[in-house]
Amino acid sequence: MDHGIATTLDLPFAEAVEQVRAALAEQGFGVLTEIDVRATLRAKLDEEIEDYLILGACNPPLAHRALAADRHIGLLLPCNVVVRAVDGGTLVEAMDPQLLVRATGKPELAPVADEAAARLRAALDSLARERTTTRPTTVDGDTR
Repeated sequence: MDHGIATTLDLPFAEAVEQVRAALAEQGFGVLTEIDVRATLRAKLDEEIEDYLILGACNPPLAHRALAADRHIGLLLPCNVVVRAVDGGTLVEAMDPQLLVRATGKPELAPVADEAAARLRAALDSLARERTTTRPTTVDGDTR
């Protein structure tokens, strides 16, 4: 089972992070949390990995609708967006909001998940169209 929507950017990591934040904001998402996985592993375990950032993205109207449908949904919020360095660029992966429906079994969450997925796809697609060249990445059998 695929868990995300992804694209690979031909950009250095730091520049890609800035552009991901801007693309998310254009779709109504704010970044509530930021986890620098590389720095954490270095500080806590003296381990080295590639640049790896987890952004906790939230669209307040969508979060409100999801919480109205199921108060337990907060366990699955916010939508995580991972930005990490890969050979030749930066991979951007967003959690597939359809996981909310699959994990809870609550069909009333489907419209919220559909809209959130459309907005996250639009954010990643805008990175491809307006900000840089991307290499296609296949997720859920769909080439992006």
